[in-house]
Amino acid sequence: MTDAAATRERLLKKSWGRLLLGLLSIFYGGAVSLRSLLYRAGILRSRRIGARVVSIGNLTAGGTGKTPAVLLAAATLKKHGVSIAILSRGYGGKGSGRDVTTLLDDRDIPSAEECGDEPWMMHRTLMGQGIPILVAKNRSKAGDLAVTFYHSEAIILDDGFQHLALDRDLDIVLVNAMQPFGDGHLLPLGFLREPRRALNRADLIVLTHSDRAHKSRLESIEAEIKAINPRAPIVHASHKADFLMDLKTGEKSPPTKLAGRKIVSFCGIAEPESFEASLLELDAKIAQKWRYPDHHPYVPREITSLQRIRDGIPVVTTMKDFTRFPAGWADTLDGEVYALAIKLHLSKGREAWMSAIESLVSTR
Repeated sequence: MTDAAATRERLLKKSWGRLLLGLLSIFYGGAVSLRSLLYRAGILRSRRIGARVVSIGNLTAGGTGKTPAVLLAAATLKKHGVSIAILSRGYGGKGSGRDVTTLLDDRDIPSAEECGDEPWMMHRTLMGQGIPILVAKNRSKAGDLAVTFYHSEAIILDDGFQHLALDRDLDIVLVNAMQPFGDGHLLPLGFLREPRRALNRADLIVLTHSDRAHKSRLESIEAEIKAINPRAPIVHASHKADFLMDLKTGEKSPPTKLAGRKIVSFCGIAEPESFEASLLELDAKIAQKWRYPDHHPYVPREITSLQRIRDGIPVVTTMKDFTRFPAGWADTLDGEVYALAIKLHLSKGREAWMSAIESLVSTR
């Protein structure tokens, strides 16, 4: 758990703490609304770059599954023969003093600590496909570099819904069907980055984890979204297993390899239930569940504890968690250790997704 998240949890337990967080949320909301107004009025201007831009983002802090959506958008564009690049802010990355860190196949690969766990995870999944991932605070500058050096025709802006400084041609917003608007409060009291009315900027809305929500709940969420934004199509999506990666050899294998086997589930993500549900869908038998907070930085003693208690059965973690394993982990964990890669499966409204992506292709 980050220091900020730990502080928030402590404050929520006290009445004066909740009052303080509530006041901060009011100031935060005012700042967000003012910023949005300045952009709408043209006082602050969004900058265009020499490529089509699709943004993948959300309203809440974490838990919607943006990374699989970015990978699906990349795959969709690549099938149309479009030269693409991905721009990321690189949450949690320490950087190396360079303005832009680039991940491309096996060329001078930076560590996850330097570039952030999510860009590094995307890089491992896209290895060999020739798709550059540029990590930078200034994503407008990174976009220019992608166009100049990689001749990118389309740019995917990872976690870009609030990044109004860069103009975009398509805004895709993800909403978690299990907790669509957090707890209804803005940061830092709640998890909303913007008021829900900000959904009126979206061109396409994807309800993730829709397979875990009852039909009546999905209908209720859709009605609430339509009241805010009646023009944006709504797509239903779920997260499914893609492949297993042996963390010691890098070898990829079908996820069905886990069927009928006892395993240890080990993760530190916003939605551990979703990861565990994916394992159960593979008919894996979860004998132990190890859960940590989102973006948790693992330390050697945690790996040692896992080795001592796991009883020799395979460990399965997420690609995102693997990036935060401590140095020397392979000397501690013996036997089978895998990362399960997840893909976004569109169960309803796939035509709307394809149409939105193809609109970028047709105008290039």
